[in-house]
Amino acid sequence: MNLNTNMLQIQRSQYNDKTLFHLIPRHSIPVLPRNHSLSFSSSGFPVRFHSISHLKVGSSRCLVRKCASENFSGSFDSEQSSNNVNEPNQVLNQDRSIVNILKQSNSFLPHVVLASTLLALVFPPSFTWFTTRYYAPALGFLMFAVGVNSSEKDFLEAFTRPAAIFAGYVGQFVVKPILGYIFGIISVSVFGLPTPIGAGIMLVSCVSGAQLSNYATFLTDPQLAPLSIVMTSLSTATAVFVTPMLSLLLIGKRLPVDVKGMVSSILQIVVSPIAAGLLLNRFFPRICNAIRPFLPPLSVLVTACCVGAPLALNIESVMSPFGVTILLLIIVFHLSAFVTGYVLTGFVFPKAHDVKALQRTLSYETGMQSSLLALALANRFFQDPLVSVPPAISTVIMSLMGFSLVMLWAKKKE
Repeated sequence: MNLNTNMLQIQRSQYNDKTLFHLIPRHSIPVLPRNHSLSFSSSGFPVRFHSISHLKVGSSRCLVRKCASENFSGSFDSEQSSNNVNEPNQVLNQDRSIVNILKQSNSFLPHVVLASTLLALVFPPSFTWFTTRYYAPALGFLMFAVGVNSSEKDFLEAFTRPAAIFAGYVGQFVVKPILGYIFGIISVSVFGLPTPIGAGIMLVSCVSGAQLSNYATFLTDPQLAPLSIVMTSLSTATAVFVTPMLSLLLIGKRLPVDVKGMVSSILQIVVSPIAAGLLLNRFFPRICNAIRPFLPPLSVLVTACCVGAPLALNIESVMSPFGVTILLLIIVFHLSAFVTGYVLTGFVFPKAHDVKALQRTLSYETGMQSSLLALALANRFFQDPLVSVPPAISTVIMSLMGFSLVMLWAKKKE
């Protein structure tokens, strides 16, 4: 009997030691027992366990129970803490995803431009509510968005390439006006179109660069986007003086030009909104960070209205017998500007390390002008409504041609 009892004790001790041997490695850093957890954890001292050889056989069962209970409680606490941490992370990720969607809404701009063009041609009443009195505030909003998304750092970085900036300025206010004058004369003398149509083509060539050129440059050559912003901003800032003078030089002999009125209008529509956006970004960054995600979708919506409304309001002139002739002239006019800007940049900067990217950037700057500004000026300072027909068509053609080049050059880069 004593022998059997001793054998049972030996088997139990071997079983407990084996169980302990298998359980201890799973808890290389074991948790303190519950009744001592508060006192030791608050002190922050590490706890050390001796090897199994120093433990008594009778105490192994107690240690196994403690390890098992602590394993259960530790896993429960870790799951509870992980759930508490994951909940705010999920909310934060959802907020970030919404903000990213809002910021990336600009990627739909080419599709929105095409859709609004087709909708204005098929069903003009969809845009006729957006009358000419909304053009100036809409353009001012787009200029304000440019100011909010710009900073002095962008300008300082881009000013390290003054030759490229000067070339872009020449393309916008020298090359494009010369082409506009040529096509304006051709429209009247060769095709026999009314004089206001020729004046409208010339007016398109006299305005500053389009903000869409900055976005087009960003899609093909992101590293040159600040340079494009500086080019467009410089032409926009100086347009307050250059555009009225060019209009007087090219159109003044054919139609009366209100130089003072143009200066005042450009100050209100372009310069003031950009300055307001820059100041807001400089002195109230929290407000800018709060409204910045909502500017891209609103800009896309405003651009869609500014593209579709001119076509809808001038649908009779566009669909008239000379409407096709104006359309072809505008297409060739912008195409020649894109090609001229690309080719001349290759001749002027043949040794530039990024000559191809620079050619694409200056092509956008030369070919894409602010037709919305020309449209606003035509509606405000010219009595003949035919002057606004070329800017209305140019708004659509310039956008479609620019983003067609974006898709073409992006595929070639791939």
